[in-house]
Amino acid sequence: MSILSERLRTARCPTASAVIVAAGSGTRFGGDKLMAELGGIPVLLHSLLAFERSALITEVVLVTRSGAEEELSALCAPYELTKLTKIVPGGETRADSCFAGVMSVSDKAGIIAIHDGARPLVTETLIDAAVWDAYRHGAAIPAIPVRDTVKLASENVVESTPARERLFAVQTPQCFQRDVIRGALMEAVKQGWTITDDSMAVERIGGQIWLTEGSEENIKITTPLDLAMAELILRRRQGQ
Repeated sequence: MSILSERLRTARCPTASAVIVAAGSGTRFGGDKLMAELGGIPVLLHSLLAFERSALITEVVLVTRSGAEEELSALCAPYELTKLTKIVPGGETRADSCFAGVMSVSDKAGIIAIHDGARPLVTETLIDAAVWDAYRHGAAIPAIPVRDTVKLASENVVESTPARERLFAVQTPQCFQRDVIRGALMEAVKQGWTITDDSMAVERIGGQIWLTEGSEENIKITTPLDLAMAELILRRRQGQ
């Protein structure tokens, strides 16, 4: 158990549930990136196993594309994922899928952590930190400072250069008090908002988001190059 896990246990932190989103199409990868092999097992299994190991997570809901529920159930069965309670179909948009997931977790959950299944290198330490910060602040997302200079442009013409020190690249798991994220995603679905991460829905209803220190290793598998980088990171972790 990590130091943060122990802090949360002794602080009587509300139960934390995880929603792992695996409902994307994988078009930029050129196939099903979640089923691609990483370290001998599918990418998605790495994400599920990370939350299985976390002392703070007592329940995991997996959101997949409609019709893939039985396939994923069979995939997970050999790994004895005791915290995986449900596999539910997602919707046409990210908001639809995440809303389906958060509405499927137990009503006993005080914190809900939403994680992209395509981030297989998330660690227990990062999960713990984000849950802890959400417990204290209501909503927390992992983020790392942007290193490159970023330009705002329109039709290939630069309009401005935002101050780099104020820019952060956000990751998952994004963690929220249960009623905060349920209300925000309900509004996103009702209004048809296009959101690229779940904190955007919370921002739009006026919520404040705390930035938890993320990890450069917590990469998202989007292209085959990302998968190659993840393999190198995993081998380094394993001392190979």
